[in-house]
Amino acid sequence: MCLIVFAWQVVPGIPLLAAGNRDEFLDRPAQPAQWWDDNPDIFAGRDLRAGGSWLGVTRGGRFAAVTNVRAPLEKRGEAESRGALVADFLRSRASPEAYVTELAAHAGRYNPFNLLVADRDSLIWYTNAGDAGVDARNGKPLAPGIYGLSNAQLDTPWPKLVRSKAQFSSLLCQGAPEDAYFEMLGDTSRPSDCRLPKTGVSIEWERVLSAVCIDAPGYGTRVSSLVRLPATGEPVLQERLVR
Repeated sequence: MCLIVFAWQVVPGIPLLAAGNRDEFLDRPAQPAQWWDDNPDIFAGRDLRAGGSWLGVTRGGRFAAVTNVRAPLEKRGEAESRGALVADFLRSRASPEAYVTELAAHAGRYNPFNLLVADRDSLIWYTNAGDAGVDARNGKPLAPGIYGLSNAQLDTPWPKLVRSKAQFSSLLCQGAPEDAYFEMLGDTSRPSDCRLPKTGVSIEWERVLSAVCIDAPGYGTRVSSLVRLPATGEPVLQERLVR
């Protein structure tokens, strides 16, 4: 994922409600969200190059999602695929807390990332980004609330994240239908240059990446997803192809 907004223990009967976009190079092969043949308890999209995923759920009520941290100078070509972090948690029986504790010992194998892992009782944000605080690098349990995550720290106020969180909160209050969340995720508007963050890429790329839904030659938002993790019963992951 490259943008995800989510409500944790806010909606009665639904511990987690999340909406997000996956941004990726268009020539990277991927499988749409579905039950995995090699692990039928997992429902997720799949990266067909490295075998991992960007977001998924399990029949038993587990959830995981990953975003890259935009840090061009820290990117290493030999690093392991960050999509493995989602797949490994979904396969695991470890609690979110136990999983990130184990992960911390070898998180340096991966380029900078944010990871969300949850069951019905707890939701943990974990990052290996170099400028993260101690709490985040040890795994931060999140209190009930509405949060947003893009390619920086949790709730970093990039314009597209601020806008998405506000719209997401409004949709929750309205009891809006599913289509409204996907409409939110399809927003292609861009802020003015004076509001753009400086993340180490060119101003041209800052403009492109500033949209909630990215549309650029060879790169952009591939799919939008809406996840409901109910207090009882199986989670629901809906996915719509964008490009």
